[in-house]
Amino acid sequence: MAKRIVILGGGESGAGCGILALKQGFDVFVSDSGMLKEKYCHELDAANVSYEQGKHTEELILNADEIIKSPGIPDKAEIIKKAKALNIPIISEIEFASRYTTAKHLAITGTNGKTTTTMMCYHILQKAGFNVGLGGNVGKSYARQVAEENFDYYVLELSSFQLDNTYTFRPDIAILCNITPDHLDRYNYEFQNYIDSKFRIAMNQTNDDYFIYCADDEVTVSNIATHKIDAQKLPFSYGKVMQEGAYVADKEFHLLENQSTTPNKILTMFINDFALKGIHNSYNSMAAAIAANVLNIRKDVIRESLIDFQNVEHRLEYVASVGGVEFINDSKATNVNSTWYALESMDKPVVWIVGGVDKGNDYTALLPLVKDKVKVIVCLGTDNHKIHEAFGKDVDLMLNTSSAEEAVHVAKRFASKGDVVLLSPACASFDLFANYEDRGWQFKAAVKNL
Repeated sequence: MAKRIVILGGGESGAGCGILALKQGFDVFVSDSGMLKEKYCHELDAANVSYEQGKHTEELILNADEIIKSPGIPDKAEIIKKAKALNIPIISEIEFASRYTTAKHLAITGTNGKTTTTMMCYHILQKAGFNVGLGGNVGKSYARQVAEENFDYYVLELSSFQLDNTYTFRPDIAILCNITPDHLDRYNYEFQNYIDSKFRIAMNQTNDDYFIYCADDEVTVSNIATHKIDAQKLPFSYGKVMQEGAYVADKEFHLLENQSTTPNKILTMFINDFALKGIHNSYNSMAAAIAANVLNIRKDVIRESLIDFQNVEHRLEYVASVGGVEFINDSKATNVNSTWYALESMDKPVVWIVGGVDKGNDYTALLPLVKDKVKVIVCLGTDNHKIHEAFGKDVDLMLNTSSAEEAVHVAKRFASKGDVVLLSPACASFDLFANYEDRGWQFKAAVKNL
């Protein structure tokens, strides 16, 4: 009898797992407590994968030999608790799909910067002519690609939720961008649990593999000492001269030769030439350059890629200039740290659109930047009292709005020529929008309609 695989969650990840599991000869069942998108219903129907939506039928789930769980489902969900009580193994899409490919993996995690770093790595590998797939938290389902494509390399953006249910997954190159408190509701409000989750990216690496990390991130550095990491470690720093990896000093970026007894600069360029501006983007660029160097990609390709890279949608995305006012869409900034990076990279007076579903935010880290750069705050959310409390004394004008269109109109009214209107909410979007993409799209549509 075929082994029974049950997939909980029927989105992009779940549908991809269903297709791969069926191809591998499993008895497959997909269950989603919500309603599936039409395209996934069609896909599962076409592949003859059994599924249900709007419920979890226990007798069809708890007879599984193995469960593949969507990263969005928390461990405290009733069906997960019952499966654990029965000792049914619960794994992630990443764990499952990695069993069925011999491709090399470049995996990126971190609280902030991971999407940009992932896209940059993918851009460099594509430019260098690699046969490469893009997956994880971005692009098409990794499992679907393993089922339907034949890539030699995968660049995977991995959230802590995707890493939580990996056990044997081993990336050839792992990048840990940084770690700051986030999603603590999923980790019993214990920061160390979240940190340990991030470090799972390196747990199966051997000394043939590479672990790329930020030498300026104190949480990462202190935890490297307490986690067993067998991979070769390559650091990057903004301001400190490194002996290996990469660093920026005096506005110059230096990429160093790997495994050299004496630091040998193989690529030097001015950070002003980077496509992406701001210190945080210099970190992302350094991490991607080190990974490319590990893969022996030519330095002229690395240089060109850092100059011509275009950032992802909703991440410090230039929308338009209207009457001399620039509009920037950073809707993907759903936590304080992401917004800190956005404000830090602004070099013009800012009209800041902020707010949404607060995830227990502590806004104090933003105060120096707000005092220095923000002239008006436009709140976009159903409950803005914490934002008023945090910044009311430091900004002359704060206004409440309840739609993207209203926020854009109010921001435009109080912006002067030479200002930037920055949507960087520091909050989740679910009070007024379907998700952060929807928020970004509505913001962009409102700007286009000015």
